[in-house]
Amino acid sequence: MKKVFSVFAALALCWGSALAQTAPADAPAAMPGIQGQNIFDVKPDASEAPGYAEQTNGERARVQPGNNAPMWRKVNSGVAGFSSLPKSEAPEAGVLIQPFVQYPGSRVTNAGEAWRQVRNNWIIPYGGSLLLIVLVAILVFHWRIGPMVAHEEYTGRKIERFTPFERAAHWANAVAFVILAISGIVMAFGKFFLEPVLGQTLFGWLAYALKNAHNFAGPLFAVSLLVVIITFMRDNLPAKGDLEWFLKGGGMIEGKEVKSGRFNGGEKVTYWGGVFVLGLIAVFTGLFLNQLLPVFDYSRGNMQIALIVHAVSNVGMMCMFLGHIYMGTLGTKDAYEAMRTGYVDEGWAKAHHELWYDDIKAGRIPAQRSAPSAGSGATAGKPVQV
Repeated sequence: MKKVFSVFAALALCWGSALAQTAPADAPAAMPGIQGQNIFDVKPDASEAPGYAEQTNGERARVQPGNNAPMWRKVNSGVAGFSSLPKSEAPEAGVLIQPFVQYPGSRVTNAGEAWRQVRNNWIIPYGGSLLLIVLVAILVFHWRIGPMVAHEEYTGRKIERFTPFERAAHWANAVAFVILAISGIVMAFGKFFLEPVLGQTLFGWLAYALKNAHNFAGPLFAVSLLVVIITFMRDNLPAKGDLEWFLKGGGMIEGKEVKSGRFNGGEKVTYWGGVFVLGLIAVFTGLFLNQLLPVFDYSRGNMQIALIVHAVSNVGMMCMFLGHIYMGTLGTKDAYEAMRTGYVDEGWAKAHHELWYDDIKAGRIPAQRSAPSAGSGATAGKPVQV
């Protein structure tokens, strides 16, 4: 029985082969698209033909059907294909894979992967570590050394250190910065320390809410930053005593405050480095990422570079502002009162900013620069006995 079945099977195969070879000339053409190919019909030495590497996809299909390497090579090199989306609204819609680049800290690879490598291998681990190092350093400093205390007797006479306008500008900028810093930290590092505690769903809602808070606080920070820069620029220019302040480490070496003007060397570094340079970089890149700046190419490559610069500038700014916040609150006794009420005691001014106090005492700077409010106990133009 098996022999009979084998004979019939062989006859059927031969008959089918004969029919295929004698198909009529008017038989329907094969269906379009990539057709199946017998491996024995593919030219084994096609890769040795001249110009093989430069072949188009159509030319390659004639010698090696099904080999679409030329097409994918173009896709991988960033060549734009056809897209029905308007070019003005989606200039990169036809680009499936970005061209190869090498960002600082990445391998030579396509731009999307290069950006991922920089973010995951450098910004996230080293940026997070730097923030933790600065925070721990501040805590250790406060634990071992403690706040700076004025070594002058308080007289009870008040000097206006910050006008209401200066305090309003500072607090608007400070509130916006805190919102941006917290939301940025959660979005960048939250999945490592919050998501395991809150769970994926709750963390997702929190990150979404903070992302919107980040976008709304950004314009407030940008406007208030410009006001702060203009308002405090004059008193942060290099002046007498700044070099000595740096050489003596701000008085930490001798345990005594170094003479300084209205703002000491450390405060000027925070102003020029943190506020002026890093702050403006963060604002510019933030506005760029939200596509709020005209006459710019908002391509993926430019966006990736802006994200890298935005992240690096913000980490640096947060590190500097952590020190500024500490010195303005716990790090210097009664310093917070100056920004809360606008006034400091005459003894505090002499102890911490002696050159500024000398200018006030000599009449070069008024002790009261704004109209005194009711109940402030201040009289314009001179220190006040309270």
